[in-house]
Amino acid sequence: MVRSQSRGLKALQTVDRDERRSLLEGWLSRELRLRPAHIEPASSDASFRRYFRVFCANGTYVVMDAPPGKEDVRPYLHVTRLLEPLGVHVPRVHESDIERGLLLLEDLGSTQYLACLAGGGDAQRLYDDALRVLARIQARGAEAAGELEPYDDGRLRREMALMPEWFLARHLSLELTDGEERMLQRLFDFLIAEALAQPQVLVHRDYHSRNLMVVAHRNPGVLDFQDAVRGPIGYDLVSLLKDCYISWPRGRVADWVTGYCARLESEGGNAGADLRQFMRWFDLVGVQRHLKVLGIFARLWYRDGKMGYLGDLPLTLEYVREACTCYPELSELAEFLERRVVPELPLANERARRVAAGEADRQRAPAQDERCAALPRGMDTKS
Repeated sequence: MVRSQSRGLKALQTVDRDERRSLLEGWLSRELRLRPAHIEPASSDASFRRYFRVFCANGTYVVMDAPPGKEDVRPYLHVTRLLEPLGVHVPRVHESDIERGLLLLEDLGSTQYLACLAGGGDAQRLYDDALRVLARIQARGAEAAGELEPYDDGRLRREMALMPEWFLARHLSLELTDGEERMLQRLFDFLIAEALAQPQVLVHRDYHSRNLMVVAHRNPGVLDFQDAVRGPIGYDLVSLLKDCYISWPRGRVADWVTGYCARLESEGGNAGADLRQFMRWFDLVGVQRHLKVLGIFARLWYRDGKMGYLGDLPLTLEYVREACTCYPELSELAEFLERRVVPELPLANERARRVAAGEADRQRAPAQDERCAALPRGMDTKS
């Protein structure tokens, strides 16, 4: 069963991570002579990377821990060098040990856009800043984009294939008919053709509220860009404005897209023949992204034991459903989603929640047994 395999994997990862923690502490103190007063976890992400905040006498830093064999810091360093000349506020790299997968980075703080927005922050100001930076990347980053791998047919297709494999089959337990499988392949062909027809620019790939940091100067700070590619101009915009972690009314999103088109044109970028074409680019590449994300979020639970992303599946699915109402080419997908997917998602999430709760109970039981065995006879275990 997946969960028992996950327990063994987690135990091995705990040992590995303790060794990595000792390694980075030694790197900081012996090789960089930083003498940190305190080190604490800063964040982790959906990969094997971890981040630690390091408190020193002269300020704070962030250490990226990217275990070799599982992660590679060289793409991060490469894209850093591409984005910095464009005026993007990415963390400055103070020190690096490529062979051991350690980077000492500028600390951009701990306030994500998501947290600020959820707390009532000024959305217009925050999005204006993020859209200004994105327009600069897309309008001025042609040379940088040329140094990146293309977001080509194969990559786009592999990403969308995660949706039937992990979301439909694994999470929803759906068995597709031959006709449904053919429908999805026609859909993938259509979305890939639409994506490849767009102007190709530098694409961050996850330009959203969890990777944008609220900073006092040159807002926003931009994180998690190491997987950047050369791809469709609408991709990062839809990542930001149809964010899988926070949503806005369609009218407000349309206003932001309209303003972005004007900004992009003023920067010398390609905003298409008219707003209608640009909105089509935006919406359809959004369907490609959100189909992929449905698969990724499900995979994070079943393969990696990370359940938190399942709560973001309903919003991600809603973005796909909304786009289906705007484009007749998506009518087959719309019918399939309403008939087969929408009714099953809450049931599948509840099943996963029960499995996770049972797993938590099983993990607590041995610890409880050990505590009880250590108690003198007659002691009240409720005290």
